[in-house]
Amino acid sequence: MEQRAWWKESVVYQIYPRSFCDSNGDGIGDLPGILSKLDYLHDLGVNVIWLSPVYRSPNDDNGYDISDYQDIMAEFGTMADFDAVLEGLHARGMKLVMDLVVNHTSDEHAWFVESRASKDSAKRDWYIWRPAKDGGVPNNWGSSFSGSAWEWDETTGEYYLHCFSRKQPDLNWDNPAVRGAVFDMMDWWCRKGVDGFRMDVISMISKPEGLPDTPMRPGQLYGDVMAPGGTCNGPHVHDYLKEMNRRVLSRYDLLTVGETAGVTVEEAQRYANAEGTELGMVFQFEHVGLDCGPGGKWTAGQFSLPALKENLAKWQYELEGKAWNSLFFCNHDQPRVASRWGDGSPAGAKCLATALHLMRGTPYVYQGEELGMTNCPFGPIENYRDIESLNAFRELTGAGRDPEELLSVIAQKSRDNARTPVQWDDGPNAGFTTGEPWIMVNPNYKTLNAAAEERDPDSVLNWFKALIRLRRESEWRDAVVYNSFRLLDPEHEQVFAYLRPGEETTLLVVCNLSAEKCVWTLPEDLPLDGAKLLLCSGPEPKAEGGALALAPWQAAVWAR
Repeated sequence: MEQRAWWKESVVYQIYPRSFCDSNGDGIGDLPGILSKLDYLHDLGVNVIWLSPVYRSPNDDNGYDISDYQDIMAEFGTMADFDAVLEGLHARGMKLVMDLVVNHTSDEHAWFVESRASKDSAKRDWYIWRPAKDGGVPNNWGSSFSGSAWEWDETTGEYYLHCFSRKQPDLNWDNPAVRGAVFDMMDWWCRKGVDGFRMDVISMISKPEGLPDTPMRPGQLYGDVMAPGGTCNGPHVHDYLKEMNRRVLSRYDLLTVGETAGVTVEEAQRYANAEGTELGMVFQFEHVGLDCGPGGKWTAGQFSLPALKENLAKWQYELEGKAWNSLFFCNHDQPRVASRWGDGSPAGAKCLATALHLMRGTPYVYQGEELGMTNCPFGPIENYRDIESLNAFRELTGAGRDPEELLSVIAQKSRDNARTPVQWDDGPNAGFTTGEPWIMVNPNYKTLNAAAEERDPDSVLNWFKALIRLRRESEWRDAVVYNSFRLLDPEHEQVFAYLRPGEETTLLVVCNLSAEKCVWTLPEDLPLDGAKLLLCSGPEPKAEGGALALAPWQAAVWAR
């Protein structure tokens, strides 16, 4: 019997504060803006808010470069504003999960300022420093944001490691003093009352012994830090997370989820083991890499529904009884799924959401996903803001890549697609700000916005509310959360169908993830006679002769 936990039965909503709601007209979302939308979130039905970083930061990577873990970024407000959001959520029976970014800090953090001051600094070993090798960098690693992962520091005549921006030096987790400082900071936030942590690139905190070169994929200029033998799932990562669990996590009732790039099923079973010695869940990224080309993110690939189903089913089967799944298609680093695997239509957004939310695991909703927000037609590269996209364009075109071809891939995959302002209404700047927004607003806000969808019973927003009620408030909630999973018809090119079998109730989920009508044959052992239709987008599909006629992008859920 699966051990019950509140975070297994929850629905998490991710807020990217810069783009959520601006209260003061400076074009940047902020904490008072979030406070003003708590009733909207409560009405949506979500009960956990994951807050992307609001700590003090020089904003080289939109807050993921932290200069003070125990202060608030001035653009977002004050610690009093944070406390008001936390209190407002708790008053509504909701919880707050912080984004914990401890693989690296900002180069403006006091720890790094002291570390780079001198080779004799007491904090020198808090970061990863190496001398030049054969007159150049210590190894072939490339930054995830393009260029080398090593930056030369004139002050002390050595290189420091940064797996992301050069303003994000990696901490040396092999140093017990570093771990102790991080754990003390986490405990401070727990005592303040936060309800958990989403842990940024936590699988990268333990670097491989000797920092060896890593393989280079076709077209790459540097070794891939995410490749096997690189920075992911290093030799001591589980030791360090067990220590974190003993010293902090086990002392509070928390939701914990690790961003674990490069994780395998076997590793995930260790990170999120049922005994609870490390984390509650992990984010794996195999499914969002399926549409990448052979050269990685910035090469075009082909989406295959059978491949997606095979991958998601693997994680469902292999983690059952051993670890807990997290369910997501969107976040601040991924393009909008309504455009990525849908056709941008409300029907497509509903169908994709249904396929995701009714699997076994905790669902994550990224801001605007509940509205069916789409990728943004940014146009020229000058309209982008994301450091990853801008660096990739500069580096790859400099190496001879065709700019127009590369820009077409960036338009599909850029993280900026997720970072356009939430579309609240059809007023100026989609109701996000009265000023000049920090990034362009998607022009489809005139028709795609929360105010219009609140009034439309058939909207994506109201479909999300129904999905969330089914998980959290209906008589079927235990079946949705805890029943097993069984994929049906894995090779079908249009239909994603699965069962959630249980001792008392079985759910059937059928989603036509295509823009074409189709007929899907029910399994012989699964008649719909006597089954109750719980959710259906469009007219109820009738089973005739053992077959269901499905409209384009139609989703339906039965219980029996």
